[in-house]
Amino acid sequence: MSAGSPPEAGRVAGPIGELAQRRSEANRRFFDREADGIARCCHELATRFARGGRLLAIGATPTARSDARHVSVEFVHPVIVGKRALPAIAICAEGGSIEAQLDGLAVASDAVMVFEAEEQRTPTARAIEMARGRGCQSVAFAPCDAEWEFVPEIDDRFVRQELIETLYHVLWELVHVFFDHRGLLEGRSQRATHDAGASSFLYPFLAEGQTDLESVLEDVRSSVLLKAEEIGELRETTLNGNAEVLEAAAAALRTRFEAGGTLLALGNGGSATDAMDVTADFRDDEGGWTSRRAIDLTEDAPILTAVANDVGVEEIFQRQVIAYGHEEDALIAFSTSGGSENLIEALAEARRRGIETIAMVGYDGGRIAADGLADHVVVSRSQHIPRIQEAQASAYHVLRTIVA
Repeated sequence: MSAGSPPEAGRVAGPIGELAQRRSEANRRFFDREADGIARCCHELATRFARGGRLLAIGATPTARSDARHVSVEFVHPVIVGKRALPAIAICAEGGSIEAQLDGLAVASDAVMVFEAEEQRTPTARAIEMARGRGCQSVAFAPCDAEWEFVPEIDDRFVRQELIETLYHVLWELVHVFFDHRGLLEGRSQRATHDAGASSFLYPFLAEGQTDLESVLEDVRSSVLLKAEEIGELRETTLNGNAEVLEAAAAALRTRFEAGGTLLALGNGGSATDAMDVTADFRDDEGGWTSRRAIDLTEDAPILTAVANDVGVEEIFQRQVIAYGHEEDALIAFSTSGGSENLIEALAEARRRGIETIAMVGYDGGRIAADGLADHVVVSRSQHIPRIQEAQASAYHVLRTIVA
């Protein structure tokens, strides 16, 4: 088994070091430029939620779908202890026409967030037009006449997506700050009711005297920059500290693919959306890359719910490995804790069947790293779940890049 080096590992030479540096520079430029807008967009979003609105996240392509579903699971199932569940709905192409779905859901109090790789896609343009026509807050990541546009100025589609993931995680984290300052959400009051409570770790600049809107927005802006710096450092340490692991995993994957193998991907919650995304990435042949066989084991809700109901949650992925797995295949598992039982069961089943295994984990690696439960373990050494997931996105994007 190969496992990641500790975070103090320095920058490495070669392609992975260059890919890490590119991400750090893009991250710094993007959030330095957009921090004020992100803070103000977050305040408007919190105001919409306070009025009973919902966040409708739209993804018409396989990659965009993974982001839309990531948004919905993060807002509805918050990992911040004691924080409220906020209504977010993913609108994706498998549900039919994007326009028809949005038409049946959107009301004036809602916010609409559109994910697309290119700015000219018809579903994107029409969704934004419909949202604005109904009085919804509109957020987009390419120029398409949205009220709020955050456009990463970099050609690398993987880096763009990583920056956008950090941005919507930050919106999700910091929207709770405004609920702790309820006066700022009632009729857009210019005075806040001070109650930082459990959000203090999210909002490190809060001071008792700062209760007017502009002061709170400035502090939220500072928090955005702090979080951007945190993920910039974690991306670098994840990629540089795991460079040998990623190279070995890429070589193993190429061998498996050349033998006719398939990549099986799995994870829970936000990590399930990583499985969606990595599957879409390996299937894609954009830029002349070879399209690779990949199956998302999180995708089939009837299978997941049948196994969970009839056997147990621990077997939801194991049963699929039994059904689909062959010895020429590979499996990639995503976990922030490194200890999810259903991932451990799937990894054990894969090993019994001679399947190559890759795990991307957070914290100190958990059981998966400690007990060597995967052939290649990439560790993002953080205790902050959003940052772990963002660093893991960089790791599997780099993995796809070097497999090509």
